[in-house]
Amino acid sequence: MIYKRSSELFASAQKVIPGGVNSPVRAFKAVGGDPVFIKEAKGAYIYDEDGNQLIDYINSWGPLILGHAHPPVIDALVERAEKGTSFGTPTELETKIAELAVKMVPNIDKIRMVNSGTEACMSAVRLARGFSGKEKIIKFAGCYHGHSDSFLIQAGSGAVTFGTPNSPGVTQGTAKDTLLATYNDLESVKQLIEANKDEIACLIIEPVPGNMGCIPPKEGFLQGLRELCDANNILLIFDEVMTGFRLAPGGVQQRLGINADIVCFGKVIGGGLPVGAFAARDEIMDYLAPVGSVYQAGTLSGNPLAMAAGLAMLQELNDRPAIYESIDKKTEYLHNGMEKVLEENNIAHTINRMGSMISVHFSEEPVVDFASAANAASNGKFNTFFHSLLENGIYIAPSAFETWFITEALSYEDLDKTIAAVGKAAKAL
Repeated sequence: MIYKRSSELFASAQKVIPGGVNSPVRAFKAVGGDPVFIKEAKGAYIYDEDGNQLIDYINSWGPLILGHAHPPVIDALVERAEKGTSFGTPTELETKIAELAVKMVPNIDKIRMVNSGTEACMSAVRLARGFSGKEKIIKFAGCYHGHSDSFLIQAGSGAVTFGTPNSPGVTQGTAKDTLLATYNDLESVKQLIEANKDEIACLIIEPVPGNMGCIPPKEGFLQGLRELCDANNILLIFDEVMTGFRLAPGGVQQRLGINADIVCFGKVIGGGLPVGAFAARDEIMDYLAPVGSVYQAGTLSGNPLAMAAGLAMLQELNDRPAIYESIDKKTEYLHNGMEKVLEENNIAHTINRMGSMISVHFSEEPVVDFASAANAASNGKFNTFFHSLLENGIYIAPSAFETWFITEALSYEDLDKTIAAVGKAAKAL
C-alpha cells in the first residue's frame, strides 16, 4: 500500500504538534514507521488520506460497538448540532441518558457526566477519598486509567512499598499515596492492605484490562477483590471505560455478576464523542457538589452533542440485546480462525478473549498480568505482525499492549479477510 500523503501530513504535523500526534500511541513509535492519517470512516472500515480502505479493529479504542458513522447516531448528532452545540446549562438530554444508563447498569442510582475516561477515573478516586476520609489508593500494574497524576505510577522496590512516578511532572508526594498490585494476584492485594491498614480509600481496576492486551480475570479474582474491599472498608472502583456497555448492557458488573461501588465509563456513553461518566449508589454520589462537599465540575460536561449521540447509541444497545450475542460470536470466529493459521505456521502464540475484546500475544506462556504481557512483547514479533496486517488492509492498534475491538459492523467476509491476512503475517514471522 502507498502512504505518501500520510507521511507528508506526519512531517507537517511534527512541526506544530509534539511528536506530530495528540496522543502518544498514535505515533507508531512502538512499531516503527509513520502513522496512517485517516480521512473518513464508515461501518467496519476506515479510509486513509492516500485512499486505502482498512478493516478497523481500533474503533476509536472501543466505543464504536455498532461501527463508524452509524446512521441513528449521526442523525441524532446532526439534528442536535443544528439547535446549538454547547450551552453550559442543563438540558433534558442529560436526564434522559442518565435515566437510561441507570436502568441498564446494575448497582448504580446516579451518574455524573464528564468529558473523558481520564476525568471520570480521576473524579471517582476523589469521590472515594472524600467519602471514605482516607487518602491511599490501590491500582494494578498494566491497568490504564488515564494520565492523571495518581495513575502514572510504577512499582516500587518491593511488593508492599508505595510506587514511584513513571512520568516527569508527577510528584513523589502523589506517588506515595498510590499502591501497586499485580493483576490476577489476590495475594499482592492482601499484602498491600496489611501494610497500609485503615489508610486505603479505594481500589481501582480495569475488571477486564485492555491496556496490556485483553486479559480476562482468573476465576474468583474479582470476587476476591470484592470480599477484601468489604472486609477492609475499601471502595471498589471498576474502570469500565473500555468494557462498559460493550461486554454486556450493564458491563462487567452484569456479565460476571460482581458489583463495584463506583463505575467509570468513557466514549461509548457519547456514541464515540468526547465524554466520560462515573456512577454509584445514592449514598456515595450525594457526596458530590452541589449536594455534598466533594468538588467536581466541567463547562462541557453533559455537552448536548455527546448526549444526543450517546442516547442514540445506548437506546439501540438496550433495544437490541442480540447485538451482544452477535459480536461475541464474531469474536469467537476470529479467534478460531487466527488460532488455526498461526498453528499451521508453527507460530508460538496465546490468544486472549473476553466477549468482543481479543488480543494476540506471541508467546506460548499464559498472559495473565502486565509482566507476562511484557514478556510476550519482548521478542519484537508484534512489529512484523502489525506491519504485515497493515499492508494487507487490516488496522490494529500500533502496540502489543492494546486489545482489538470487534464491532457489529464487521461482516464474516471481513473476518475471513482478517484471518487470511493473519496467515500472511504468520508466514512473514
